[in-house]
Amino acid sequence: MIRPLTCAVCLLAAPGFAQSLADDLLPFIEPDSQTGEIPVPDIPEFISSGGVRSANSDAANAAVLRGLDTITGTVGNFQISVGETLQFERLNVTLEACRYPRDDIDRDAFALLTIQDIREDAVRFRGWMVASSPALAALDHPRYDIWVISCVNE
Repeated sequence: MIRPLTCAVCLLAAPGFAQSLADDLLPFIEPDSQTGEIPVPDIPEFISSGGVRSANSDAANAAVLRGLDTITGTVGNFQISVGETLQFERLNVTLEACRYPRDDIDRDAFALLTIQDIREDAVRFRGWMVASSPALAALDHPRYDIWVISCVNE
């Protein structure tokens, strides 16, 4: 007899779990119909606008990210402000938004990032990274890894 597994890891792997997490905590952003680009919303206007559901989160103006060079083993933390682009090794990292559960900045972080290798034309990663579940949406790069540590208000 095969017994069904009931554990936190199994729930995370359940179909639709990641989407329901994103639906509950992150703002809904429609890609541009012509370019496919995801626009960066003006967060206060986005939340208060009629007809658009609000996220159960607050916006921060900066984030702490961690970068890893898997070949040299070099690890570094860096703080980046919303709208800023920083270079980590060969990666350009742009923070477009950082959100956290309402009234609890220390609990979790959700960062909207764009990451591009300076030697390539194509963007390597564009989307939301979640601090508590870094594998949920991860950078796909043969040498470098970037993940979110926390949101901060400078």
